[in-house]
Amino acid sequence: MKYTFLWVFVGLLLSACSGNQPVKEQEPAWKAKHVVLIGIDGWGAYSMEKAQVPHIRSLMENGAYTLKKRSVLPSSSAVNWASMYMGAGPELHGYCEWGSQVPDLPSRVVNKDGIFPTIFSELRAVAPEAEIGNIYEWEGIRYLVDTLALSYDKHVVEVAQDSTAVSRFAIDYIKDKKPALVNVVFDVLDHVGHAAGHDTPAYYTKLEEIDGYVGQIVQAMKDAGIWDESIIIVTADHGGIEKGHGGRTMQEMETPFIICGKHVKKGIVIEESMMQFDIASTIASIFGIQQPQVWIGRPMPVFE
Repeated sequence: MKYTFLWVFVGLLLSACSGNQPVKEQEPAWKAKHVVLIGIDGWGAYSMEKAQVPHIRSLMENGAYTLKKRSVLPSSSAVNWASMYMGAGPELHGYCEWGSQVPDLPSRVVNKDGIFPTIFSELRAVAPEAEIGNIYEWEGIRYLVDTLALSYDKHVVEVAQDSTAVSRFAIDYIKDKKPALVNVVFDVLDHVGHAAGHDTPAYYTKLEEIDGYVGQIVQAMKDAGIWDESIIIVTADHGGIEKGHGGRTMQEMETPFIICGKHVKKGIVIEESMMQFDIASTIASIFGIQQPQVWIGRPMPVFE
């Protein structure tokens, strides 16, 4: 009886001592500390045959890319931005139209914020203190990202008077906050596609201007001292044909996907098929996130 009491006392003492020891949190197994996602609205893959875009081509040469990524249908904006961020198609997330601000079909599941799980909310769940930003021209983006998961949300209305505004806000944010994830969306190319037409001189002039902004963002990452710990992705929601989009032509449905940076294989063409919703899954794999069961995307095999 005496020895039994002694062992109980020792056990309680050891338990109390161990309880006072701080628990060391496990570092997340991230492939990179920073991801910059650049989306170019209305950028069809067909354009790469003619486009003079040295900054984008440099990322292709030093990273991995495909010009065969397919949009979901219809090949228009909200449904494809949603699929890019939500890791699934409209059949599951429910955003089905060009300008959907709420699901047109009931989302299969919603998270604690009342929206289908996004890459932004999934990162917030595993990294509560992470800096997560969203900078965009088209207001429709804000309805698709889960703004409650963001640290910074900027609708760049200033672009109406200053064509450099999106790039300027992105540069300032990257240098100041060094975000874990920032989404930067240029919308103006789509406007040119609708006004002057896709695959026109005006379209290529605007695309070359945006390429300059991509170069500025890359330089900002270097100036901020985060380039060596970063991955940059440049992609699009859909392409276009003549003055429209939303249909089933390859000019409308095929868009580039370019990824470059830490632990990304260099100088490879992605031969595997890729869909719009694979982007969220690829970003999730960078941050070591186990994707929600409802996502159907697959990470692209681009990492060393």
